[in-house]
Amino acid sequence: MSDRRKNRKRAGTTPFQAPPKIRTADSFQNFLTMTGLNTGNIAGAGGYGFNPISRNRLQVEYAYRGSWIVGAAVDCIAEDMTRSGVEIQSSDKPDRIEKLHREARRLQVWHGLSDAIKWARLYGGSLALLWIDGQKPDQPLRLDTVSKGQFKGIFPIDRWALIPSLQDLISEPGPKFGQPRFYTVVPDMMGMPSMKLHHSRVIRLDGVRLPYWQRITENLWGQSVIERLWDRLIAFDSATSGSAQMIFRAYLRTYKIEGLRDAISAGGDSMKGIAAQIDMIRQYQMNEGLTLMDSKDEFDTHQYAFSGLSEMIQEFAQQVSGALQIPMVRLLGQSPAGFSDGDSDLRSYYDGIAREQESQLREGVELIYTLLYISLFGSAPPDSFTIEFRPLWQMDEQQRANITTGITTSVTQAYEANIIDRATAMKELRQTSRTTNLFTNITDEMIQDAEADPAPSPEVLGLVATDNPKTAQSESSGGRIRARPEGDS
Repeated sequence: MSDRRKNRKRAGTTPFQAPPKIRTADSFQNFLTMTGLNTGNIAGAGGYGFNPISRNRLQVEYAYRGSWIVGAAVDCIAEDMTRSGVEIQSSDKPDRIEKLHREARRLQVWHGLSDAIKWARLYGGSLALLWIDGQKPDQPLRLDTVSKGQFKGIFPIDRWALIPSLQDLISEPGPKFGQPRFYTVVPDMMGMPSMKLHHSRVIRLDGVRLPYWQRITENLWGQSVIERLWDRLIAFDSATSGSAQMIFRAYLRTYKIEGLRDAISAGGDSMKGIAAQIDMIRQYQMNEGLTLMDSKDEFDTHQYAFSGLSEMIQEFAQQVSGALQIPMVRLLGQSPAGFSDGDSDLRSYYDGIAREQESQLREGVELIYTLLYISLFGSAPPDSFTIEFRPLWQMDEQQRANITTGITTSVTQAYEANIIDRATAMKELRQTSRTTNLFTNITDEMIQDAEADPAPSPEVLGLVATDNPKTAQSESSGGRIRARPEGDS
């Protein structure tokens, strides 16, 4: 046996044995320079604590009432989600659609939804109760039992005015699985008797969605949107309030008087004399005045430089804006800095609002407008009845005119080239009404009449030569189409 093999055997190892395991850290650490986490530096002592502001109702309400930025953080998104309303696409005549919009305005549907979203963002949860006159609120909602004139609008209720049925949860599979089946209105709700509400008669809105165990600690509600940025709000308000206090100390004047301490201790005429002297200096100290004082007294002024304060406040404001996902041009009404004109920020923000509308409001708004239709006309809406949220980014008149001209020209050219028939052209024009706000008066009856038009003849399609092949024209379905010249392929 060789010396190398003897040494391996003596050491108790083999050539194929894995090296011993060494415990390593998952992050960079240098104990010599004390850099990295848990190396004895100040950063290693940092962490996150539990600060459930959402549970402190009075603290949240005081912040909403007393801080303008908290009010903007709660109200901006709620108001933008309900500002433009919806567009209705239906086979109904335009006057019926207009009546439906007027009824929604009369019942202040969007105002009630806005309040419900605000209280959900402020408190962590709320309900929008669907008022249906003459029905028991603790029974499941059935649309076939709603008759004309029964729907009375919606009523927002915040989470602190409700007691969810934590022992009776929805067990049926679906998007509402695990939510309370009933909500009981607290007895001290002013103007509203204590009642039990079935989940199908309310639109539930949460603030910030929480994971399972945290949702249980909040009685299955979410958390307030201001809880996550509470420390940033404190920093922003502290910076602005501290800057305001510094204005009073921006120009300090000091006056040194020999024996002042003794005069203050003695009081009496000595103290009165010093006070009279200071009053005289204050009275005559102006642009053209003089400061009279004893030869041994000293008078000095101290000015404070405010450089850097605006940048610091701007940084705190940007942190609040980023935490809320609201651009500063919308949150603070502040013009954008740098190369941005603000349009790109607003477009991204409006895209986020559109996502929130689809995820939080789509189902509830469709139910509201179905109830509006039944209550107004006494029948269920047609199968073609759909709603779409109006975009927040609105085009100016010139942009709308250019788009309308381009669409109309394209559809007309396709019709005149006999690529589409008159009915299809009318459908295309009516479909563009969401963008152009034109062609909304094209009804289904008009489209049905156009579908009854006779099919174009082969001569019109250019498949058969005519008597005057070079200039022949033919009429079909109300349009004029050129026949192809003889000999063209």
